[in-house]
Parts: sequence; structure tokens; C-alpha cells
Amino acid sequence: MGEKCIQLLHFSVVLLVFCGNTPVLGVSLEAKIRCMEREKQALLQFKETVVDADGVLSSWGSEEDKRDCCKWRGVRCNNRTGHVTKIDLSSSYMTGKIRPSLLELQHLKYLNLDGNDFGGGNQIPVFIASFSRLQYLDLRGNSFYGPIPHQLGNLSNLRYLDLRWNQLDGGNIEWLSHLSLLRHLDLSYVNLSQSTNWAETINSLPLLKSLRLRGCQLPNVVPFNSSLSLKFLNLAGNNLSSSIYSVLFNSSNNLVDVDLSSNQLKGLIPDSFGNMISLVNLDLSWNQLEGGIPNSFSNLTHLQTLFLQYNSLTEELPEFLEGNSLQVLNLEGNKLSGAIPESIRQCSSLIKLFLGNNILNGTVTKSIGRLPKLQVLDLSSNRFTGHVPRVPSNVTLLYLSKNMFSGSISLICTSVGVQLRYLELSNNQLSGELPDCWDMFEFLSVINLANNNFSGKLPNSMGSLNNLQALQLRNNSFHGELPPSLKNCENVRFIDLGRNRFTGKIQAWIGMHLTSLDVLSLRSNNFYGGIPENICHLNHIQVLDFSQNDLFGELPKCFNNFSSLVQKDGSKAPYRLWYKEYNSLYTIGHVYKGNALVQWKGEEREYTNTLPQLKIIDLSSNNFHGKIPKQVATLAQLVSLNLSRNNLTGQIIQEIGQMKMLESLDLSGNRFSSEIPTSLARLNYLSMLDLSNNNLSGKIPSSTQLQSFNASTYSGNPQLCGLPLPNKCPGEEIVVKPHSNDTRSQEEEEEEEDRFITPWFYISMGFGFTVGFVVVFGTILFSSSSRHTYFQFLDGIHNWLYVTTALNIARLHRRL
Repeated sequence: MGEKCIQLLHFSVVLLVFCGNTPVLGVSLEAKIRCMEREKQALLQFKETVVDADGVLSSWGSEEDKRDCCKWRGVRCNNRTGHVTKIDLSSSYMTGKIRPSLLELQHLKYLNLDGNDFGGGNQIPVFIASFSRLQYLDLRGNSFYGPIPHQLGNLSNLRYLDLRWNQLDGGNIEWLSHLSLLRHLDLSYVNLSQSTNWAETINSLPLLKSLRLRGCQLPNVVPFNSSLSLKFLNLAGNNLSSSIYSVLFNSSNNLVDVDLSSNQLKGLIPDSFGNMISLVNLDLSWNQLEGGIPNSFSNLTHLQTLFLQYNSLTEELPEFLEGNSLQVLNLEGNKLSGAIPESIRQCSSLIKLFLGNNILNGTVTKSIGRLPKLQVLDLSSNRFTGHVPRVPSNVTLLYLSKNMFSGSISLICTSVGVQLRYLELSNNQLSGELPDCWDMFEFLSVINLANNNFSGKLPNSMGSLNNLQALQLRNNSFHGELPPSLKNCENVRFIDLGRNRFTGKIQAWIGMHLTSLDVLSLRSNNFYGGIPENICHLNHIQVLDFSQNDLFGELPKCFNNFSSLVQKDGSKAPYRLWYKEYNSLYTIGHVYKGNALVQWKGEEREYTNTLPQLKIIDLSSNNFHGKIPKQVATLAQLVSLNLSRNNLTGQIIQEIGQMKMLESLDLSGNRFSSEIPTSLARLNYLSMLDLSNNNLSGKIPSSTQLQSFNASTYSGNPQLCGLPLPNKCPGEEIVVKPHSNDTRSQEEEEEEEDRFITPWFYISMGFGFTVGFVVVFGTILFSSSSRHTYFQFLDGIHNWLYVTTALNIARLHRRL
């Protein structure tokens, strides 16, 4: 018994030692594993040809601490063999070329170069087809160009292929039929216009689950049975006709995500969609579909997103059944009529509801306020009436503009929650004073209440909106002074308070605290006093409109501080205000396109999309006096300057010719004197000019530009002369030569001239012409500098001839 105990003890000790040493041995073995030297060198050769501005490959090197390439960023190896099996350099913003040295990586299974520029306008390297073990290949967005190499069909182990966002020509894609293991294929924006058999080729891939061919110029298809395994199908933007329905309805019910947007689908929405009971996402937007939403859609109990916007649907909204899973419903841009049904409350999972730009009417059902998850509500551009509806407290974006809502908006203090980021109530019939509860909306970025009937003073609580970026209150009846608390809104970039009855002085705190402003419009109010020097601290300003007020004093001499108007690209586009929306589906960045009412080329219009191009200063219709400061001429990026209808005096500054981008200049209705500066002729983009009703004198400078304007441009200046005005300048009378006293007949003169014309005259003339032609035009042909000088000379001759001819014709008319 004792002997057995001793043997058992001995065995236990041996086992303990072995088990205790195993981890050590494992670590030791693992420590010895390094990537293959030839594979490491192949990667280093690849790095040599790459421009890596962000240092993504900084861990790649030959130094002692970088010996193991399996630990390099973006590189993974097989734990047992040490072979490189994975390269993931996605979204690294690198440029360069894919080197053939990578062929050493014969065990590579995964290659992701998404979001770089390894194409550089070249074709996809054919040698990529030699990675026989490759299962995952992502080359999207790499500026590859030209035909897709058919050798990619040799990658028989490929499961995932993404070549979108390049400039590739698919041609014949029958090579895809050799990739029998392919599960995901994305060739979006590859030109497949010549791939007449694309549908049959795709159908030969038995395991394909995801097919994305957006914007591929696909030829229309004939009916065929699509893959039974397909779950995700995106054929958007291909101008496909309704024959594409065969791809859907002849397949199994496995399709989960279908996108046929931006095609040429016409007629009624087929009832057969109701048989696709697995559908989660369906996008038929931007087509020409008619009628309404089929009742069969009630069978789609798993449907979460339905996009039907911008079709020609005309019927009323359907009744919504209990138990639906809708999270996003977009029906905007149709011709839907009637009221929102009470049954909308059945959509208890709804997060986003877009019904804008239809002809829906009536009062908004109270059921809208009972959607517990609703975050985005768009009812804009309809015919809704009544009070602003009560909305769920989760709402972050509220679009109710361009309807006929009336009454007060005090309801927002109790209805709308603190998450509100966007409040769009413009172009309604709302009235009353604004509620004083704005301090509860700490995330509010955009307020647009323009074109309503609001009155009263702005509440002090508006100054608590620290995240405010846009405040549009144009065309209401607000009065009083601006609350000083607004100086706390230091992130605001867009303020339009035009066409109200605000009073008081323009406060210095605007320039001291609101330095992010791109657009500041106070036009058509009752502001008085001078412009404070601090306004010049608005170095991002692009639209500054103080017109039609009671401002007076001299113009500030600090306009050169408006750096966005002095330097090119000095600021961001004024309407691009970004704010994020968060929900359970995804995070999205929104662009707010602010609009402004401005005077542009003599017309008062509202601008939205083109507003970023309008860099404007409008100080017209006030009582400013004194001279134009020379600093105004530094505004080289300004496209419109309006100082009309003031009491400005002195000369028009000679430096005005430095404002090269100026397209509109209005200095009318002042008391400017002396001559028009000749530098004005150098403003090549100038298409609107008004110098009327001043005290200008002398001759209008001669130039193609200045003479092309109508005479009304210069009218009301009695001492001004020259074209296009009818009054002549002194010394412009046409001098007529006296008749010759020579009594010789015309025939005698011609005979005398003919004595010099001999055969040698014609020979010399021909020879001289040939030599002159070769010398002059030969030089122009072979010398680019000579060519440039020559055509500049021709332009000058053209301008001189135009002005001279115009002047002579005018003189002739005056004589007659």
C-alpha cells in the first residue's frame, strides 16, 4: 500500500511539473513566432511607394522593436504558421500604388484598402487575381479607372467583393459566374451599360445574399428567377422600368432590403409587394408611381422603413393597422390629399414621419402627439389649419412651415421637449408674442419664424440658447430693442431680423460677441445712430445688410477687417450649418439651408441655394454722410456693394478698381462729385452699375464695359458727358476736311497712280505676303508666348474698334 502511495505521489509531481511548464512552453513557442521575413520585406516595399500623411504605417519598420510584422497596424497573421492573412488599411487616406511585391503574401485572405487612393487613375492591378486564398476584397473609393480585369474570376474563394466609388467600366461581367462562393457584391457606380446579361450572371451565384448595383446604367432585364439566397438588393439610379419587378416577385420571400429608388418605375405600386413578408426596408422613392399605398402592405409586419417620396401618389393616406413595425415613413413630395388618419397612433414604433410637400389638409390629428418614439416630424408645405399641434416630447426636428397654422405658439413650452434642435414654423399665419421659455431648449440650433404675424419684443430667455446657429424672424411685427442677452449666443452664424419694427442703436456687443456671424440682416427696421466700429470684428461676415433704416454718421474705416470679404475662401458658406440628430437607428448630420432677402442687381429677392455665392454689403436707404473710406476697396471678394440713397459726398475712390469680383455696384442717390474713376473700367465682372442722381462731371471713361450700360446708369448727373449719354463732351465735334482745290479730273489721278503698278509690283507683293505670313504666323504657331501676346493684341484692337465705332456713330447721329 505504501509503495502504491509513493508511485502515485511521484506521478502527481511529474504531472504538476508538466502542467506548470506548459504555459511557459506555450509562451516560449509563441515568442518565437514571427512573420515570414520575405512577407515582411514585401510589406516594407509596399510602404516605400505609399504617401502616408497621417502616419498610419508608422509601426511598420525594420527596427528591433518592429521586427514582428504581425503586430503592425492593419496586419494580422495566422497564430500557428505566422503567415500574413489579413491587411486592413481602410479609411487611412493614403496614396500610392499597390506593388507586385505583395504577391509574396500567398496566404492572404483579407484585403481592405477602402478610403484610400491607390488607383490614381490607373486600372486595378491584374496581379491581385493571384491571391488564390483571398476571401475578402474591398477596393472602394480608390480612384481606379478603366475595365475591371476579368482575371478576378480566378479568385474562387472570394466571399466579399466591393469595387464601388471608382471610375470602372464593367464591360462583360460573366467572369463573376466563377465566384460561386460569393455572398456580397457591390459594384455601385461601375459602368455596366454593356453588360446585357448582367441579370443571368448574378443569378448564377447561388450563395449571394447582398447585391448592390446602384448607378450602374444597367440595361433593362427580361423576366428570370433570381437567387433564392438574396436578402439585400440595391438597383437604385439605373433608369430601370417596371420590368425589374420580375427580379423581386419571381424570387423567394427572403428579401429583407430592397432599394429601387431613382428609376423609371411607373403606374400603380404592385400588390405583390405584400407577399414579400420578410421585407424590413423598402425604397421606391424618386420614381413615377401613381395611386396610393396598396392595402397589401398591411401584410408587411416586419417593415421598418418605407420610402415613397417624390413620386406622383395621389390618394389619401391609408389606415394603419395595429402591430406594424414602421420606424421611418417618408411620403413627402407627392400629391397625397385628405387628413392624417387617427390610426397613425398604431405606428407606436415610428421615429421619423415625413409628409411634407403634399396637399394634406385639415387640423393635425392629436394622435401625432401620442407617438412615444417620434423624433422627426415634417408636415411642411401642405394645407394644414388650426393651432400648432401638440407633439411628443422626444421630437428633435419639427418642420411645420408653409401651412396655414394660426394662433400662438405658447404650446411649445409644455409640448415640446428639451431635445428640440430644429424649429421651422415659417410662412404660416401665427401671431401673438413669443413665449419666454427658450431657456429650456439647450440644444436648439435653428429657429425660423419668418413670414408670420408675430409681435411684441424678443424675450430675454432667447439669450440662453448657447447652441443657436440660425435665427430667422424676418417679416413679422416685432418691435423694441434687441435684448442684450442675445450676446450669449456666441455660436450663431445666421441672423435675419429684416422687415420688422425693431428700434434702438446697433449695439457694439454684436461685433464683440457674435464673431461667428456669416449673415447679419437688419434691413427694413427702425434702427438709428451710427455703425459701431466693433462691427468690423465680424471677420466671417459674408452678407451684411443694414439697408432701409435711420442710420447716420460716417461709414467705418475698418472694412478691411472683414477677412472673409478680403481674402479668398475666408469663411465657410453661410448656409451650411451642421447639427446632428441622434436616434436608435443611426446618427445623421443635417445641413440647414438658410434663406435671406437681399437686394441683388437692383431686385429684392429671397435666396437660398445661391446665397453662399452672394458676398454682399448693403447700407442703402439710410442717412450716412462723408466720403467712402478707402478701406472699402480692400474687399476684393465682395460681389455686391450698395450705398445708394444716402448723403455720401466727395469722389468715388480711385481704388475701387481693386474690387475685382464686384458684379453689382449701386452708388445712386448720393452727392458724389468730380469724375468717374478710370479704374472702374477694370471691373470685368460688373454687370449692374448705377451712378445716377449724383453730382458727377467730366467724361465717362471709355471702355467696352462702361459704354455697354444703359444711359439711365449715369442719368441725373448734369455735368457728365460721353457715351452712352446723349450729351457730347467738349472737343468731340466731328471735323470735316475741306474740299481739294485740285482741278484735275478723277481719271487723271487714277492714270497717275497706275504708272507705279507694273508686273514686278505684283511679284513683289506676292513674295512679301508669303514671307510675312511665314514669319508672323510661324512664330505664333510655334511660340506659346507669342501666341498669347498676339491674341492680347487682337483683344485690344477689338475693344478700340468697338469704342471708336460707337463714338463715331454717336457723333454722326448728333450731326444729323
